[in-house]
Amino acid sequence: MAEFVQRGLIANSGWTFPGGGPRWTPATSLAFMDGLGIQTAVLSLPSDLESSLPTPERRAFAREVNTISRQAVDDHPGRFGFFAHLPTPTDVDAALEELTYALDELDADGVTLTNVYGTGEQARSLGDDMFEPLWAELDRRHALVFVHGEQTPGRNRMPNRFLPTPISEVPNETYKAAADLVTSGRKRQYPNARIVLSHSGGSTPFLAARVAVLSHYLGCELSPEEIIADFRTFYFETALSGFETNLVALENFVPPERILFGTDFPAVSPQMASWYTTNVDTYFADRPEVLAQVMHGNAQTLLPRLSVNAAA
Repeated sequence: MAEFVQRGLIANSGWTFPGGGPRWTPATSLAFMDGLGIQTAVLSLPSDLESSLPTPERRAFAREVNTISRQAVDDHPGRFGFFAHLPTPTDVDAALEELTYALDELDADGVTLTNVYGTGEQARSLGDDMFEPLWAELDRRHALVFVHGEQTPGRNRMPNRFLPTPISEVPNETYKAAADLVTSGRKRQYPNARIVLSHSGGSTPFLAARVAVLSHYLGCELSPEEIIADFRTFYFETALSGFETNLVALENFVPPERILFGTDFPAVSPQMASWYTTNVDTYFADRPEVLAQVMHGNAQTLLPRLSVNAAA
């Protein structure tokens, strides 16, 4: 399974993982966490890696991912939580079945979704009608949903080897997820599903106003003000985006309680994650209460399990 995940995460992306691959184990994760002073990590596998597998194997793959994650939680009390991985949700029945199992039997902390499933004419974004049953269930459960941009290559080849898909395309895919969920009305239709956008929402804080006016002009029933308001109901995590410019934009766009700490390990090295973490620490250094909110307080509010861990 580890080799399949590694191959899938870099396929056609141009990205090279530090040290040859994201060889995640609880031990490597704990060493990283201890080095950065992280008490609890929430595990997730955001990409739709199993889409190349036959349908029955997709279900088995997702179940194995979730079982391994649950085992890490059990083996290391207080150090891990996890977001459930769903089999390719264009098979809505399979996704709902695994969602129920992961939340009810494995006690997952939420679920992970990617912004689009499939490519070309077969691509279906999260606001598509076919995902309505999934959103209805997530809303009914008041579920926490971690949305990540898919590694969808652009129409043209990457500009150069320093700008592979994870750098040049994934942040915009995350923004497209947010814009799709807002303008399709899903965000307003299912307000109880609490959605966290990866990487500070990519370009979301910068492009939300563009969506507000131009989408309304094209016929979106929501007013520009309503569109902006719905964008502001997302949560934003700081992985690979902990930098003053990004954080100024985020604080201008949403209140501090909507900002969460993230690292993206092991897709990036401890040194890379540390660079962004240091920037977050520096940015909030003169506001220790807000720093504490961003680093752990907001996550504890969203995930009661973390509050228990912190008190233990």
